[in-house]
Amino acid sequence: MSHDLIYLLLICALLIVPRALQRFRLPSQLTCFGFGIVLILAWPTVQHNDAVHLLATFGIASLFLYAGLEVDLRQLQQGLRPLLTYIGVRVFTLVLVAGLAWQFLGLAWQPAALLALALLTSSTGFIVDSLDRFDMSADERFWVTNQSIAGELLALAAMFVVLQAADPLQLAGSTTVLLAMVVAIPLLYLALGRWITPHAPGSEFSLLVMVGLGAAYVTDKLGVEYLLGAFIAGLIARLLRPRLPALASEHNLHAVKLFSSFFVPFYFFANGAKVPTGALTWEALLIGLGLTAVLLPARLGVVWAQRRWLCGDSAHSSLRIAVSLMPTLIFTLVLATILRERFALSDALFGGLLLYAALNTLLPSLVLRTAFDIAPMPLEEAPAAPVPPAEAGVRPPL
Repeated sequence: MSHDLIYLLLICALLIVPRALQRFRLPSQLTCFGFGIVLILAWPTVQHNDAVHLLATFGIASLFLYAGLEVDLRQLQQGLRPLLTYIGVRVFTLVLVAGLAWQFLGLAWQPAALLALALLTSSTGFIVDSLDRFDMSADERFWVTNQSIAGELLALAAMFVVLQAADPLQLAGSTTVLLAMVVAIPLLYLALGRWITPHAPGSEFSLLVMVGLGAAYVTDKLGVEYLLGAFIAGLIARLLRPRLPALASEHNLHAVKLFSSFFVPFYFFANGAKVPTGALTWEALLIGLGLTAVLLPARLGVVWAQRRWLCGDSAHSSLRIAVSLMPTLIFTLVLATILRERFALSDALFGGLLLYAALNTLLPSLVLRTAFDIAPMPLEEAPAAPVPPAEAGVRPPL
C-alpha cells in the first residue's frame, strides 16, 4: 500500500471515527490520543513523520490562537473579585502540590513546579469547545469560561518563568524577546489592516492564522512551546477589536475554531504516537489511578466550596461548574512531555500523568447532562393577511 493512500486513510480516520464515537460520550481528543498509541505499536515510523508533526503544530497553535481570541477582558472585570479569589486559591494549591512533589518525589523545584501545573491547570480550549454539548445556564457558562481563562493565564505566565528561571541571563533574554513580540504583533496587525485587508476583503482569517503561527514559532524557539505565542497573538487580536473589528469578528472566531477542529486531532494523535512502551505498564496504571483518586476529589471540593460559599451559587450549580473545570488534557500532555524530554521524568510517572489527564477529561462527559433536543424547529409563521378596513371597524376613506 502506498504512503499517500495510508496518509489519506489516516486523515479520514482521525476526522470521522472520533466524531462517531462521541455518541458514546467519548471525547474525540481522547479517541485520537488512543488511536495514536495503538497505531504506533503497529507502525512505528509514523512517530518520526514530518507531515504528522507539521499538522500537529497547526493543531496546537490554532487551538491556543482561538483560546486567546476567546478572552474578553470586560467580562473578566465583571467578575474580578471572585476571579481574584480563584487565582489566589490556585496559587496556594500550586505551591502546595509543588512542595509535596519536591518533598516526596525528590524532584528539583523546576520539575516539581511544572508537575503541579500539569496536574492542576484546566485546559481552556478543550473546556470552551465542550460547553456547547452540556445543558448549562448562561451564568454557569460565564464562570466556567472565565475561571478557566484566568487559570490558563496564570499557568502560561508561570510556565514561562519556571522554564527559563535556571539561567537568569536566558530568562532576561527570553523576556526581552517576548516583550518585543508583544509590541511588534499589534503593529503588524495595524499595518496589515491598513495596507492589505482593505484591498483584499476576506483575508483577515488567513493573516490572523499567519501571525499566530509566527508567534508560536518564536515562543517555541524560546523553549516555552508553541502554545504561548499563539495565545498572545489571539489575545492581542481581541484587544484590537475596537480598531480592527474584522480581525477578531465573530465570523473570524468561528473560522479559527473550524480550522482548529480540523488540525487538533493530529496534535492528540501525534502525542499518542510519542508515548513510550514503558508508560504502558501496571506501575503507570497504579500511579494514574492514585493521582486521580487523590487529586480529582480535592480539586472538585475546592472549586465547589468557592462557588458555594464565596459566590453564593446553589449546590447543584456549584457542582456543575466544578466538574466542567476538571479537564487538564492539553496542559498535562504539554508539560508531561516537557518533563520527560528535559527533566528525565520516568516513563511510569509519565504514563500515570497521561492516565490522570484522560480520566479527569472524561468526567464531564459522563456526569453532566448533554443538551439534546429532538423537537423540530418551529416553522416561521406566514404574515397575516391585512384586514380590510371595514372588518376592522375602521371607516374607509372617501
